[in-house]
Amino acid sequence: MKSVLICDDEPVIRQGLKAMLKDLGFDEIHESVDGIAAVSAALEKIPDIIIMDVSMPKKDGITAAAEIRQKLKVPVIFLTACHDPDVVARAVKVGIAAFLTKPVRSDELWPAIELAFAHNDEVENLKEQVNDLKETIESRKVIEKAKGLLMKNLSLSEPEAFRKMQKLAMDKRKSLRQIAEAILLTE
Repeated sequence: MKSVLICDDEPVIRQGLKAMLKDLGFDEIHESVDGIAAVSAALEKIPDIIIMDVSMPKKDGITAAAEIRQKLKVPVIFLTACHDPDVVARAVKVGIAAFLTKPVRSDELWPAIELAFAHNDEVENLKEQVNDLKETIESRKVIEKAKGLLMKNLSLSEPEAFRKMQKLAMDKRKSLRQIAEAILLTE
């Protein structure tokens, strides 16, 4: 089951998109008419993808998309009547997957949806990798500090200090970082 949220203040655009999305196999189609309603609907319905107008009443599409993407990892496709470089730059910062120009043609909609899903998955995977790398770097820093402390306090060589930490980690069934943090707490 695929779900989509259409956010546009123009009923004709929403109806046209709804028909095209049904043809593409979307069976759960939610609608909203302004930016505030779009944020509420997205957080309540948690759609697979969002197709949103850039210019909407009460809250513009970029602001609404930013709020949604802070809480949900959902791809967003923007609809626009005209291309504005400033809007595109703001959309890039928010992580918008694609732009479609109104009126939307069905032969453009499917590729935009597929690209949005692929782009979103790629971005989320990269974010996870960056977070993993940051965690690894932080762990290495803590381990190096603890190793230095052991070298200084116990007059051990670097390999001896590292081996001592490894042995403690195995004996206590803890991670090397947990052992390093415990060593640093004793100082």
